Amino acid sequence: MSPMADLEPEHFLWRVEDRVAVIQFDRPERKNPLTFDSYTELRDTFRELAYADDVDVVVIASNGGNFCSGGDVHDIIGPLVGRDMKELLAFTRMTGDLVKAMLNCTKPIIAAVDGVAVGAGAIIAMASDIRLATPEAKTAFLFTKVGLAGCDMGACAMLPRLIGQGRAAELLYTGRTMSADEGERWGFYNRLVPADELESQTLELARRIAAGPTFAHGITKTQLNQEWSMGLEQAIEAEAQAQAICMQTRDFERAYRAFVNKQKPTFEGD
Repeated sequence: MSPMADLEPEHFLWRVEDRVAVIQFDRPERKNPLTFDSYTELRDTFRELAYADDVDVVVIASNGGNFCSGGDVHDIIGPLVGRDMKELLAFTRMTGDLVKAMLNCTKPIIAAVDGVAVGAGAIIAMASDIRLATPEAKTAFLFTKVGLAGCDMGACAMLPRLIGQGRAAELLYTGRTMSADEGERWGFYNRLVPADELESQTLELARRIAAGPTFAHGITKTQLNQEWSMGLEQAIEAEAQAQAICMQTRDFERAYRAFVNKQKPTFEGD
């Protein structure tokens, strides 16, 4: 496939720096809502990232002081009212496929959340591997506010694992906003950083991860996701096999050689 650095998406901003891809939703005047087209393009991009060898980490950044306001009321919610069941299921499966693509892209994903992250925007943050936020971040799974269930795009499976069953139930039943402070205390956000440092701290973390053994990072991401549905004995065996695969990489040997020579290893992802 062509290098991901050459990607020219129509519906979001994209750049690649130091093997870190940065995605920004590009409708800041509307707090960055999603459309049918941006959903689809984002899903397809993450599917391509599974096979990209020029990107090691993905950052989903805020734009104009906000992360993402979810599905656009006029471009998505309005048209959905007139669709039949078959068409509605095609849409909900497509949005779920975005989360699947994020989970299966093999690259660590970091969400940098400022301002509003609601609806599908909250889901995209949830589906990321690591989340940094500003004290001004406002996160809400507000599906109930539009007459829908909270079980959207994997929320009932993933959110309780991040913040606990009771807290997730409250947010999904009420649709209320989770403050940045709550998000950090509950484990949704890894840490809070000032707004003027959000991008720099996120990119610093991304570059630190990208400088590590990236093939092994892909294995870690796979195991983090697959072990949700495994028993403990299955998980231990799966990790034994995964680690044996990693022990065949050159990065494993590089680390050993560097240790023997009292040097810091330089990983190359092979």
